[in-house]
Amino acid sequence: MKQKIRMGMVGGGAGAFIGDVHRRAARLCGDIELVAGVFGRNPESSKACARDLFVPENRVYTDYEAMIKGELALPADKRIEFVSIVTPNQWHFPIANAFLKAGFNVLCEKPMTLNSKQALELKATLEASGKLFALMHNYTGYPMVKQAKQMIADGVLGKLCKINVEYSLGWLASPNAGKQAVWRVDPKQAGISGCMADIGTHAEQLINYITGLKITEVSADLATFVEGRELDDDGTVLLRFCNGARGVIFASEVSTGEENNFIIKIYGTKAAVEWRQQSPEDLIVRSNDEPMKIYRRNWAGTCDAARKVCNLPAGHPEGFLEAFASIYRSFADDIHAQRAGKAPVGDYPGIEDGISEMRFLEAIVENSNGDKKWTKL
Repeated sequence: MKQKIRMGMVGGGAGAFIGDVHRRAARLCGDIELVAGVFGRNPESSKACARDLFVPENRVYTDYEAMIKGELALPADKRIEFVSIVTPNQWHFPIANAFLKAGFNVLCEKPMTLNSKQALELKATLEASGKLFALMHNYTGYPMVKQAKQMIADGVLGKLCKINVEYSLGWLASPNAGKQAVWRVDPKQAGISGCMADIGTHAEQLINYITGLKITEVSADLATFVEGRELDDDGTVLLRFCNGARGVIFASEVSTGEENNFIIKIYGTKAAVEWRQQSPEDLIVRSNDEPMKIYRRNWAGTCDAARKVCNLPAGHPEGFLEAFASIYRSFADDIHAQRAGKAPVGDYPGIEDGISEMRFLEAIVENSNGDKKWTKL
């Protein structure tokens, strides 16, 4: 009999935004069931959260190490098949590393680690384990992002020349931005960067995913506008790419009034594309030879990769949750393949994306703090 995929979670307790998003996205898949977890550092609040999620009390653990031990003590057909890690940044590496070593598949929130040394160690652990690893960069899950990727692969844009990305938020403009802000501006929990680790890594990863181009050099100006804050809350990074293209990432969490304004524009010698997270159903295509075109999700002309992650007919908007769900769907498909002894073929960010984002963060922090014009990755 076909069984649901058994999921565990570390983090994502009461009031945690991203943990709830992950759970909702997993439920959208239909064949993933949350059966175990650690939902916070306080055992009582973790148990209370578990009750609300219908997780059995005997599968709620005091910490991730106890969870590994407890799950391994269960029969193979009862224990979790993968863990979703939705903690603050400093816990991503130790938890992912431990679960992989114990023989569990891992889906982890970004950034993957606190530095590139940890990222490379995690890669070695993953390769030794033979398990699956996914890194949650949810924007790769949007259909029209995949459409842009396919058009570039097909040569529609010609040689890529310029890539501009803006990711603007206003929620950290105040020094009292609430519980979700506390750990993101704490170096002990967030790592070497604040804003750029939180949203700048999305920009770097999305460029890499859509274009396939590697960033070779960066020139960065990171800033902290809120008095007393230890990490950057704003940044601008000039980019040089392996093919000679140029680009810029503007990321800010103090852009007052902005909500989640994520825009990517890619210019080639033949055409250009533009995608906006706030209107994700559309992919704008421009050229010098004909009027602007707008490709719509799930209409004629969209590629197979884009259609595959569409859940509803055109005209019925899909968005943020569905993008997360498409990552979970692809990862779940690989777990089904794993059960059947088949090779994974899923389209989702992984270990190399995690290594790339850490090298990017380290380079921009070094450059912004130093006096060199350009820093090589």
